[in-house]
Amino acid sequence: MEIQTAVTALSALGHPSRLAVFRALVQAGPVGLAAGKVGEITGIAPSSLSFHFKELAHAGLISARHEGRYVIYAAVFDAMNDLLTYLTDNCCGGNPCLPMSTPPCCVESPPATAQDGTE
Repeated sequence: MEIQTAVTALSALGHPSRLAVFRALVQAGPVGLAAGKVGEITGIAPSSLSFHFKELAHAGLISARHEGRYVIYAAVFDAMNDLLTYLTDNCCGGNPCLPMSTPPCCVESPPATAQDGTE
C-alpha cells in the first residue's frame, strides 16, 4: 500500500460519523446494509449520510450496489485488511506479536480464588 492511499483511508475514518458507518458495515459483513438501515444503526441523518458514504467510497473502503430501489453499501474487506497490514507491517521490530484476532474478552483467565485468601 502506498502512503497516500493509507493517508486517504485514515482521513476518511478519522471522523466519528464515518467511523461509525464503517464499523456498522464491517459488522454486517459482505452482504452489506441498505443506506436507511445504516442511518438507523448510526443515528445519522440521511442528508449527512450520503456525504459520509461518498468520502468512504472515495477512500476505497466501501462499495455500493443497487438492489431494486435500494442502495446497498458494504465494507471493502480487502482495503481494510491492506490498511491494517500497512499499519502493522514490521510491528514489534520484527519480533512475534500477540495475535490481533483474539479479543481480550476471549483470553482465558486463571480460576478465581476466594477474596479472603481461603480456597
